[in-house]
Amino acid sequence: MKKLIFVLAVLVGAGSVKAQDKGLNFSLGADLVSSYVWRGTYQTKTAFQPTAGLSLGNFSLSAWASTEFTGPQKEVDFTVGYSVAGLSLAITDYWWSGEQAYKYLKYDSGTAHYWEGSLSYVLPVKSFPLSLSINTMFAGADKKEGGNKNNFSTYIEVSLPFTIKEVDLNVGLGATPEKGLYASQASVVNINLKASKEIKITDSFSLPVFGQIILNPNQEDIFFVFGFSL
Repeated sequence: MKKLIFVLAVLVGAGSVKAQDKGLNFSLGADLVSSYVWRGTYQTKTAFQPTAGLSLGNFSLSAWASTEFTGPQKEVDFTVGYSVAGLSLAITDYWWSGEQAYKYLKYDSGTAHYWEGSLSYVLPVKSFPLSLSINTMFAGADKKEGGNKNNFSTYIEVSLPFTIKEVDLNVGLGATPEKGLYASQASVVNINLKASKEIKITDSFSLPVFGQIILNPNQEDIFFVFGFSL
């Protein structure tokens, strides 16, 4: 895996790669983040996060990973999706057991994989592109106490992107409607504001940077994440 991460880093060193051939689109890129926070919950310290994707028409297949620089934490996710007219459907396979877990191909009742179904919609209003997503774990390691029945942990988020003086902003609110992976009861778990901007390095190269304030009212915790994209 470390060799794969190194190869990806070399490939994206000069920037993200995009290719298109007769309707088939390919993308490759990576982020470097000061810390990894997912849906309002802290995951790891500084991390390198490569991503790659294929799309054909309305269908897409993508891979995303996160590797902590100073620890064993490792995550590899795959998503297949379909989008049409602002509506998107997706199924994601999450795996975050970490380095040297050596059980990626374990898919029986003791699997460490989490499978999630997602439904999202973006309003077809250019001046107000509000989006709503509903994401539910439907199989895998997301189990109730005792480890027999599925927890069906659900995360719902509403977000709105906008721009102020050439800075791209996005404000979001995320919550879970019941006890599960995100909280011990129905709670707001993620209030966030993200700012992104390209910083000109040379006449031919600009570096996309971003900062994000994340508040988790349920955990009474707050984060400030900084990163840049390759």
